Amino acid sequence: MATTRTLLVTALAALTLTACSNTVPDTPTAARYLASQPDSGPAGGEIDDRIGLDNTDLPALARLDHGLLMALQAAAADARSSGVDVYVTSGWRSAAYQQRLFDEAVTRYGSTDDARRWVQTPNNSKHVTGRAVDVGPTDAADWMIQHGSDYGLCQTYSNEMWHFEMATTAGGTCPVPLDDPSAERSVG
Repeated sequence: MATTRTLLVTALAALTLTACSNTVPDTPTAARYLASQPDSGPAGGEIDDRIGLDNTDLPALARLDHGLLMALQAAAADARSSGVDVYVTSGWRSAAYQQRLFDEAVTRYGSTDDARRWVQTPNNSKHVTGRAVDVGPTDAADWMIQHGSDYGLCQTYSNEMWHFEMATTAGGTCPVPLDDPSAERSVG
């Protein structure tokens, strides 16, 4: 009996030491996110380049907040009548996709603080909740900056001219954009 107990204790100690020695590397890598994950690719909200606002069968648009999508479609129709085509370059994103984008930003910018100036974590991203959209090309983003408040759409970060959220009522005044997404952490 003592031998079995000794073997059991030894085995548990070995397993504990093994578990403690297998740590995740400090530097995140995009390689951990495989294309076969359920929340990657179009199902996770990924867009290869850009999509038109009529592609509502794609999760990037289908999972946007309904009010945001309606305001965006109305704004895009009016922009088109002014000769400006509005496309979505990013809409709703799965948490896995957002995490991959954040990890890639950490690698690119060298730290989590610098990465947060451009990409939020899944817990803080309004893309994950369907309450943010990125538009392009540049002339479309410029048109939205000038006219978006007519639809309740506001540029919320001054370093991201393409990023819009419903931040006012239609015809209202947009709040002053934050410097970048990291500033949101300090806002009440």
